[in-house]
Amino acid sequence: MTRLQRLVLFTLALCAMPMAFAQQTFVGVRLKEIARAEGVQDNALIGYGLVVGLAGSGDTSRNHATLQSVGNTLSHFGINVTPEDLNSRNVAAVMVTTTLPAFAEPGQKLDVSVASIGDARSLSGGTLLLAPLDGPDGQLYALAQGAISTGSYKVQSFGSSEQKNHPTAGNVPEGATVQRAAPLGDLGTAGRINIILYQPDFTTATRVAQAIRRAIPGATATAAHAGKVVVDFGAGSPSAVQNIAALESVMVEPDQVARVVVNERTGTVVSGGDVRLASVTISQGDLRVSIKTDYLVSQPDGVFVDPGRNVRTAVVPESKIRVNEDDARMVNLHNGATVADLIAALRSIHLSTRDVISVLQSIKAAGALRGELLIQ
Repeated sequence: MTRLQRLVLFTLALCAMPMAFAQQTFVGVRLKEIARAEGVQDNALIGYGLVVGLAGSGDTSRNHATLQSVGNTLSHFGINVTPEDLNSRNVAAVMVTTTLPAFAEPGQKLDVSVASIGDARSLSGGTLLLAPLDGPDGQLYALAQGAISTGSYKVQSFGSSEQKNHPTAGNVPEGATVQRAAPLGDLGTAGRINIILYQPDFTTATRVAQAIRRAIPGATATAAHAGKVVVDFGAGSPSAVQNIAALESVMVEPDQVARVVVNERTGTVVSGGDVRLASVTISQGDLRVSIKTDYLVSQPDGVFVDPGRNVRTAVVPESKIRVNEDDARMVNLHNGATVADLIAALRSIHLSTRDVISVLQSIKAAGALRGELLIQ
């Protein structure tokens, strides 16, 4: 190979490197991961039921609704009793909830959640009696029944108690059976499908429309707004199901929002990779105040002193106050630093998670956080 040929090959390799790098940096996801077809949605179901078989940990006699429900249940079996005749703590009134997925058909099994609405101490070991589950339209869609799994316990004896997890709520795996098909919204005509984004964003909606036009020849896609993309396949297109299946496999690069999510209850801080900071200086001091009180007893002199009206033992409090203020610790961050750089710097001066959250709030108030701060 001559020197000229080697030079030409080397030049072609350099020209191909930017293209290969661009292909590697493209991070795409399927459209079905970030959006859904309009009309495809889950439905919430709710019902009321009784849990039986509890070992004395059910509702007390103060819950008249529970006693009345037990009486009504027994009346279906030809046993007529009044609520006053019942005195058992082996039964608890509960609310039963589940989610009916789109396209669910009769006979499909669903997991249900059960939660006590009375003063039961525990649902562990109980069995849910047949409970109808209704939708928002008042129609019956499923029936639930089965043994409850709580994964917890609560034991009490002589004023002492031992508890693990949450014993007044549990679930019944595959405890509900669908009786009526799930209500299905309008999927649109065979030639027109509306795509709804899970996280509305103008940039992402525009990229979705562009990706659909590239991937499906002949289809026109337009971003109606930040959360909706209208796709038109034209006349003579296949069924709506085939069109939705074709749309789900389209690769899209969603836009990442610069956002920091802070949970003050758990002390969790989650930041996106594009969150940047302006030039900022943070000074954090530590002030500790300690107050200690000792109680001294003043006893009258003499062993055989006869206590009188003005002679008694006195308790005298003596307080000691001590204030320690450490030197302020400084952190300097350059322009363009990320939240990860900030947290690493704050950790280096041994700040707790609570203090880190307070610093983030102050930086946002100062206008140095180039993103959205979401506090949960």
